[in-house]
Parts: sequence; structure tokens; C-alpha cells
Amino acid sequence: MVQQFDMVIRGGLVVDGTGAEPVVADVAITDGVIIAVGEIDGSGAEEIDARGLAVTPGFIDLHTHYDGQAIWSERLNPSSAHGVTTVVIGNCGVGFAPCRPSDRELLEMTMEGVEDIPGVVMTEGLTWNWETFPEFMAVLESKPRDIDVAVFAPHSPIRVYVMGERGAARKRATARDLDAMRELTREAVAAGAIGIATSRTLIDRRADGAPVPSFDAPTEELVALAKGVRDGGGGLVQLLPEFGMNGNPPETDFEIMRVVAEESGLPVTFSIVPGRSDAAQIFWKRLMELVDAYNASGQGPTLHPQYAPRPVGMLASFDLTSNPWADCPSYKALAHLPIAERVKELRKPEVKARILGETPDDAIIPLTALTRNSFHVMFEVTDKPKYEPEPGQSIKERADAMGVTPEDLAYDLLLKDEGTNCLLVAIGNYPEPTLDHLWRFFEDPNAVMGLGDGGAHYGLIVDSTYPTFVLQHWARDRVGRKLTLAQAVKAMTSQPASVLGFSDRGLIAPGKKADINVIDHAAIRMDAPRVVSDLPGGGRRLDQQAHGYRYTIVNGEVILKDDEPTGNLPGRLVKGAGATSKAKAVAESVN
Repeated sequence: MVQQFDMVIRGGLVVDGTGAEPVVADVAITDGVIIAVGEIDGSGAEEIDARGLAVTPGFIDLHTHYDGQAIWSERLNPSSAHGVTTVVIGNCGVGFAPCRPSDRELLEMTMEGVEDIPGVVMTEGLTWNWETFPEFMAVLESKPRDIDVAVFAPHSPIRVYVMGERGAARKRATARDLDAMRELTREAVAAGAIGIATSRTLIDRRADGAPVPSFDAPTEELVALAKGVRDGGGGLVQLLPEFGMNGNPPETDFEIMRVVAEESGLPVTFSIVPGRSDAAQIFWKRLMELVDAYNASGQGPTLHPQYAPRPVGMLASFDLTSNPWADCPSYKALAHLPIAERVKELRKPEVKARILGETPDDAIIPLTALTRNSFHVMFEVTDKPKYEPEPGQSIKERADAMGVTPEDLAYDLLLKDEGTNCLLVAIGNYPEPTLDHLWRFFEDPNAVMGLGDGGAHYGLIVDSTYPTFVLQHWARDRVGRKLTLAQAVKAMTSQPASVLGFSDRGLIAPGKKADINVIDHAAIRMDAPRVVSDLPGGGRRLDQQAHGYRYTIVNGEVILKDDEPTGNLPGRLVKGAGATSKAKAVAESVN
């Protein structure tokens, strides 16, 4: 055969991202682009034997927080170790640009509180060789990395840049402030931002306990920001709703999103994390009724609910950020000790009795308090982690069967493995002891899978590994109703690409980017979460090893082979509609 291509993937089961039935075919690639799919006569400079393997588009996670990691690291893992080839940062309205030097500490404190990124990691890792958002984009574009990155312009930094201390203190913006925020958003989108992101939830707090600057911003401010996106060339609005935490009904969240969408002409994607309480169940179901009716009416741009495919799970451990007694005075007095010394003290019966009997102090970070009384949705993490546990496996159920208290059992379990054992706390997206509620989102053409949160919650959460769970559990091992492999792949590829407005990826088809996974679906699995110390300043984070990824290809280059990184760094900065239309206009004027 005459060599005609840079790479040919031979004889794999092509799951093309459309949801269509997979077919056995070859895939030819040249210059980072898929050239042909079918029976390929020509040869490639690199040939991959994919017989017996699944060939899929690279996965897209549209909700991550790699804002810092994209600056200090060449690898955006765990995501890139789990088949993800494109991530979106700037979510929830937190980020690092625009930022005056005098506000750097505030933005770091905001990210530390909201996303559990230690301050020392940011102090050591952030270069701060930018002030404006276009300068930040230029820095991102200059750095090599393994996968592609797209960026939302974040609301909180924009608000602080315009309003200073008034913005940080959540004072109401004046008309002049709104005009300035709109202009900064326009500038960001023109520089390549894919839209604007904001958070309205009370859970998102700075490290000092104060709500984030964007919290409870009035609708008129969100509309101004969205109009800035429209002015810059268009894009997407991402919003973390209030979820009734201020006592407001679901109609409040819905009306805010409806008005923003209709007045700006832009689609809105919002997080939906069903809770277990009766009130939480009523809230999310009513919110979705309102959203469904609006989308069905066709009266305005689409509202896209963004859901996680497994419980939103916080890990509790004596070796991590949180555990049920992290805010108790006697535990806090030991927290500074190295884990071995701490466990030695925690094993003393009198210390255990004292800690279990104490009333905890108020939690500065609300997420850490959620482990305290969540034993009914708390599960031990084994070397084969399960994110849809069988009935009877919660700490409460196990304790009841043993005739002990849940507190007593949880404490003893956390002492296992010299204090490194973990308990999964299903704080959200687990409204009943099954994941059957997710079919409501799987079957919604306007819903989009995401919420991986990679790059955030380093000592609390490692949900960015969800693609492997989807392939292993939903598309292979689940007892009962499952997704087909084609459905699972579509949910992680073409659907998020469509919501983001990315027409160049998410499918295996001629002319699309050569972002591809070659997967041994029968072997796909992941290990239990583990702690690694690879952050700036010696910082620690949770990681989770995947198995079964034979190849992950980004822009035509292999970045992962047999679950191990190759060292290739072909990742690029993905720019949105504003920068794309601007570049097109410049090219047309030259021609």
C-alpha cells in the first residue's frame, strides 16, 4: 500500500458519536483531521490495530475547573487519563482573569473556598503574567498541554475588576458598572471566551466564609453580561442556580434563566443536582417541569440542564479535606499532625469518645459540613469502587445491622489502612437508592452530561473520572436497564459539542478533528481514588487510575497508550464564536 496518511486506525468498531449502530471500519487521519472512514486502501505513517476494540470520538467535559492547572501543568489529569480530549474552564463564575495585582489574593481565596484548591498551590503555581482576559488567553495559548481547553469568562473576577471592594462585598451594580461589565465580557468573547459563567448558590463561598462576588446578583446584571457575550460574537451562558437555598421557589431560578436567554438571545446551561430530601425532590422536579415546558414552546433559546451520570460524591477521610468530625474542636487540635501520628491519637478510646460526643464548630466551607449527618448516603470505597451501591451498603444500614451507631462504624472504617480509607458521601444526584432518575436526563434531547469538576476539590471530589464509569457501569455492567455503547458515547461527545457550539469535534467523520479514543470496552475499569502529591508547593490531590484506554489521540497525536501518557502535548486553546468570526473577518479583508 502507498503511504497516504499520517495515521490509520484499522478494523475497530467505530462508535461515531451520532448514536447510530457501531460499524467496523478504518479511520484515516492527516494533519490532525479525519480524512476518511470506511475501508482505507492507503497506509499510514502510523498504523493502529483496533480489531476487537471500540473507536470513539474524544470525550468532552464542559464543566471543569482546570483554570489553575492549565497554567502550572502540562497534563489535565485525571480527565485526560479517562478519555477526555476537550475541557471547559471558567465555570461557576470563578477564575483568574481579569484581575488587577491588588485583587489576586481575593481571587485565590475565592477559588480556595469554592473549589478546594489550597492557597499555597495557587501562590506557587500561578504565574500572574496577565491582567486582562485577553492577556490570560494569550498565556493559556502559549503553554503546551495534553488536551484542548476552552474558557468561559468568569462573572466574579469581572465584577471585582469593575467594582473593586463593592463588587467583592456584593453591592448592587450601578448602570455604569453594568456597562463596564458588559464591555469586559464583550472583550473576553472577542478574545476567544465561549461565553459567560456565574454562580448563584450559597454553597459557593470564599475561604473566609463569605459568599462569592457573583452570589445573588440581580437578573439585570446577568442580562448585561449575557448581552456582552452577544456583542462579542455569541456563545453560551453557564449558571449554577440558587436551588432554593435562599427560600425561593424553583420559579425564581427558572425566571432568571428564561429572562437571560430571551433578552440576550443565547442558550443557557445550568447544573441540576437532585437532592434526597422531600423539599429537594419537589424543587428539582418542578424546575424541570418549567424548563421542559419552556423548551417545548420554542419561545426562546434553549435551556440545557447539565447533569452528572453518577452521584456527586465527596470523599471523607482522615487523610483528606473532610470527614464527619473535621469541624470538631478535638479533631481540629490533631489535624496538623502527620497522618501516622494523627491516627495514633485517633485510635485512643478516650479521644474517639471525646470527638464523637462533641458539637462541631461552624464550617467555613459548607461542603465539609455535609459529611456530618449523611450516613444514609455514605458508602465505603473499595478497590473496585461502586457509584450505584447495592441496597444495605450505606453506613447507616450497615451500622443498624451490626447494632452500633453510624458514627461509631464510620470512625472505625476511616481508621483502616492507617487512616487513608475513604467513605463516599453521595451529597447530590442520588435522590433515591438507585440511579434510575437519570433516565429522565438521558432521554432529554436538551440535557447534557457534565459536571466532572476536574481541577477542583482536590481533597474532596474526583468526579472527573465519570467517562470511565459511564462506559463500565452504564454501558456494560449495570444490573437492569443500561445505555447502549452508542448512547453512552453520544452523551459524552456530540451532545456536549453541540451545546458548546463546537462543530469541529464530537464525531468520527471526515473533516472532524482527530480526537479519538481506542478502547478495550471489556477491560474498562478504574481503581479506587488515591492521593498523589504533584501540585505546586508540594500540594496533594485525589487521582483515580483508569484501565482499558489503549489509545487516546488529540489533534492526530497519541497522548495516551495502554493507560499511560506518552509525553506528547498537542492540546490547543479552543476559541469561541467571537474570536472565530473576528479571525474570519480579518482573513476576508486581507483577501
